[in-house]
Amino acid sequence: MEALNPANDTRNLIDKYKGLPNEEIVADLDKSRVPLEIAIENLAHDFNIGTIVRNANAFNVARVHIIGKRKYNRRGAMVTDKYLHIDHFATVEEFVADARARGCVLVAIDNNRPESKPLQGAEIREKSILIFGSESDGISQELLDQADQAFYIEQLGSTRSINVGCASAVAMYEAVRRLGYLKNA
Repeated sequence: MEALNPANDTRNLIDKYKGLPNEEIVADLDKSRVPLEIAIENLAHDFNIGTIVRNANAFNVARVHIIGKRKYNRRGAMVTDKYLHIDHFATVEEFVADARARGCVLVAIDNNRPESKPLQGAEIREKSILIFGSESDGISQELLDQADQAFYIEQLGSTRSINVGCASAVAMYEAVRRLGYLKNA
């Protein structure tokens, strides 16, 4: 993509990136990526994946992994997938092998499991991968069995869960804050 006149650039970008080609934006973001990764298990073609991808861009995570079906509703990502590094793994086994080879900690965010602990007590380390499942079923047992840690987001209301796209924003914010990347939080 050629550079645009910043005044004519209608992309949803902060002013610093207006007018720049996507490749230059990615290169600049790579200089300040947070050493946190996100994994999304896409078993049911969940429409929330686009929202999770958009949230990953908002917190400038190092990488997003999609496990299962390659296709997802990119409309929800609002083109932010252009500024991220996104991998696809056909199976849980392939994803876990890659994560283990790179020394990553697998952190499941799932309120449906008895082994999950409150997120407020989580110790999030660099090279962690926050894992999110589908809206209806959560994370598969196969993937949950591979997780090093499992946490849930504490709630005060009457429903048993919040939307997985919303949960991803809460969990990413908390992880990035705990890792020290939000200077005023």
